[in-house]
Amino acid sequence: MLVADDDDDILLLVTTRLRRDGFEVLAARNGEEALALAVEHQPAIAVLDVGMPALDGLEVLARIRADSNLQGMRVLLLTAKAQESDVRRGYDAGADAYVRKPFSPAELSTRVRELLDGDVPAQPAL
Repeated sequence: MLVADDDDDILLLVTTRLRRDGFEVLAARNGEEALALAVEHQPAIAVLDVGMPALDGLEVLARIRADSNLQGMRVLLLTAKAQESDVRRGYDAGADAYVRKPFSPAELSTRVRELLDGDVPAQPAL
C-alpha cells in the first residue's frame, strides 16, 4: 500500500495506523515521490492527499489511471478539500473512495479494507 501526504504528522498517523492493522506501507511526502513508488512497486491501493507539492493527488491519480500497469490500483483520496465540488472532482478523476480530514483513523482503516476486499461502497450522492 502507498500513502502520500506532505504533512509529516498525518503521514505518520496514517502509516502507523495502517501498519498496526497489518498492512505493508510505502510512504511518500509529495506527488512525484508517490508516483515513482506506485510505478516501481505497483501496490494494490494508494491513499493520496490531494494538496501535495510537485504533483497534487489528483494529478497522481490521473497518471495512475493513464498507466496500463496501474489501472487496477484502488485509490482513496484523503484530504481537507471537503466541498461537494471537491468530492465530485475526486470521484470524476477516478477515485475509488474519498475520506475528509479531519478523519477517524478507524474509519480510514475500514475504508482501506473495503477497497482491498472489493467491497467498495457506493459513491455518495452529490
